[in-house]
Amino acid sequence: MISAVIKDKMKTTFIHLGVSAILAVICYMIITNVWYPAPLFKATDVSKIFIMMLVVDLILGPLLTFIVYKKNKKTLIMDLSVIALFQLSALIYGLYSVYEARPVWIAYVIDRFELVRVNELIDDPEHPMVLPTFGPEYRYVDISTNNPNEQLDIIMTETNYGIKPTQRPKLYRDFEAAKSLVIKNSLQLAALNQYNSSIKIDEILKKYPQADSFLPLTSNKDMTVLINKNKGGTVVAIVDLRPW
Repeated sequence: MISAVIKDKMKTTFIHLGVSAILAVICYMIITNVWYPAPLFKATDVSKIFIMMLVVDLILGPLLTFIVYKKNKKTLIMDLSVIALFQLSALIYGLYSVYEARPVWIAYVIDRFELVRVNELIDDPEHPMVLPTFGPEYRYVDISTNNPNEQLDIIMTETNYGIKPTQRPKLYRDFEAAKSLVIKNSLQLAALNQYNSSIKIDEILKKYPQADSFLPLTSNKDMTVLINKNKGGTVVAIVDLRPW
């Protein structure tokens, strides 16, 4: 039979696990519905950080409670407080890391979209940006210029410092300015068959019958941006299909 001591430990551990699970679900909902709306959670590989958060929240915290818990122990409140503080600190740090790496712009540049995160943008006091808090927004990164010096600056900055145009706030424009390029460069949906199963393509496109073309979205894992050219280059949705 299970001793009374073990029963007390298991009861307290399961209570701790239940509270931890509720916190984990709340964090998951915030991350996937606000900061990384589908399929960007998958595109950015943020799941790796989230898994580490889960390890601390759902495994390490309750395990430590099981180890230290002993009914009527003089230092019990202190021990559990330290565990709770450790767990909350790890959770807050994990959320902060995820928030600081959240995608803020889906930037159209040249012939594709690029997913741009907060920590990728360079600091440019002369061109301050108001970053969206609740999910990324569409923007146009304009590298077309008739000024040879500006063109050289764009090329040399990327070549010498590895700073891409999408990281430079001074090049950002309203997305409406890119609509003609979006229409011009959008690819036929049939091209997706080269890189995806026809079953998956049909399953996704049935959800978005208004899509008539697409453009690539580059990220940790490249995605596809469905476009409606007949409605002025309107973005229909981002979907989990390989664009190349």
